[in-house]
Amino acid sequence: MPGHEELPVPIYTALEPVYGAGSPSEEAEQRFGVLKAKFIEFYGHPPDCYARSPGRVNLIGEHIDYEGYSVLPMAIRQDTIVAIRKHGADEPEKLLRIGNVNQKYAICTYPADPDQVIDLKNHKWGHYFICGYKGFYEYARSNGIDVGVPVGLDVLIDGTVPTGSGLSSSAAFVCSSTIAIMASFGVSIKKKELAQLACECERHIGTQSGGMDQAISIMAQSGFAELIDFNPIRSTDVQLPSGGSFVIAHSLAESQKAVTAAVNYNNRVVECRLASIVLGIKLGMDSREAISKVKTLSDVEGLCVSFASARGSSDPVIAVKELLKEDPYSAEDIEKIIEEKLQTIFANSPSSLDVLEAANNFKLHQRAAHVYSEAKRVYEFKDTVSSSISEEEKLKKLGDLMNESHYSCSVLYECSCPELEELVKICRDNGALGARLTGAGWGGCAVALVKESHIPHFILNLKDQFYQSRIDKGVINKSDLGMYLFASNPSSGAAIFKF
Repeated sequence: MPGHEELPVPIYTALEPVYGAGSPSEEAEQRFGVLKAKFIEFYGHPPDCYARSPGRVNLIGEHIDYEGYSVLPMAIRQDTIVAIRKHGADEPEKLLRIGNVNQKYAICTYPADPDQVIDLKNHKWGHYFICGYKGFYEYARSNGIDVGVPVGLDVLIDGTVPTGSGLSSSAAFVCSSTIAIMASFGVSIKKKELAQLACECERHIGTQSGGMDQAISIMAQSGFAELIDFNPIRSTDVQLPSGGSFVIAHSLAESQKAVTAAVNYNNRVVECRLASIVLGIKLGMDSREAISKVKTLSDVEGLCVSFASARGSSDPVIAVKELLKEDPYSAEDIEKIIEEKLQTIFANSPSSLDVLEAANNFKLHQRAAHVYSEAKRVYEFKDTVSSSISEEEKLKKLGDLMNESHYSCSVLYECSCPELEELVKICRDNGALGARLTGAGWGGCAVALVKESHIPHFILNLKDQFYQSRIDKGVINKSDLGMYLFASNPSSGAAIFKF
């Protein structure tokens, strides 16, 4: 029997299989009712179908998916729903009209042209839908699927994943858009192919995404976290220990991943690539071979392990400590080692060239040390879950791994911020077994592992000690607090609805 990643996204005629029975299903029914009514109000017709994709919280494995390493996220109940109607080929108006239930997002209109270039200097929220639109046509062309001439699409979005939260609102948007477009054209592919496609789609927005967010959003199973492996993408269900749950808390510092990519997210991708090439050369590779073949730190892990084994260890960080200096490298330092101009190496990547223009120096030692140690923690987390130790011991060990991960993200990868540091400390001071930033960082959310019985009290303390002062200052409304602070168990992945 094929694994669930070999199956297509499921199609439902009712909400209960995705949202569960009782009040969650009733809330969803109300939401879909509003979405349908708004769609008719906007466009004069009901939608053909709906697609939903959830946000996610990464439990452990930060900034390592784009280095080829496995990660361990879970889907959350917050999601993005895309309602869509495809125009007929005979209808004269060839426009993509993208509206949003949230009035703060003005309607966006684009030509029905799959070859249009996304203007990255003029960032619009509707660009995320265009990512899915362009990616769908690229997929259809490369796989010989005839989808006819481009036609107009009416689209309406309803999202409950807080933006800039590190909970992957952008991937939920791109995934649900891609799925909605495919459903409206009658195209169906395996979830694992769709996850890869959605990852490629999101790169049109200018971030060098690694694929975790799209994979969990599409492949999540209710009740399980997922170990996501790459090259090829596959997922393994991970049953978390009973007695603990995860509380997600927004630092209220928005992480604008696409906007700050050159100095934050993409900067780290470039630093990791440079660290991997330098390590390859120092471990005996010819510089030309290293530049052409080494793309990620996982490509040189074997060489690092061989180096470590000659010193009685299997830890690739040994090679990092001995071969990469802790002081920052200038571009000239690196060019001397690799015998090539950095602009030449990244000539085919405009987003990487933006990084080179913005960067003063590169911290290769710290970035590589984080990636190798974090990759190891992911497997320690999974092994702990499946071990025979008591549930109590499991929870303590998982918490310790989360704390170690946060330290590494904060100190070695430098992707935290003052608000996240404050929030993580408050979580631990109030009894969290472990707490760490989650998502890209530089703002967004923390995730805390908390004993199930302590959650109500824990949430009350966070309200008092972190959020109340911000409510008093008008940063957020008290009535919206549930969007920014909530407990979540693992939720289900992407779905299509036709009713």
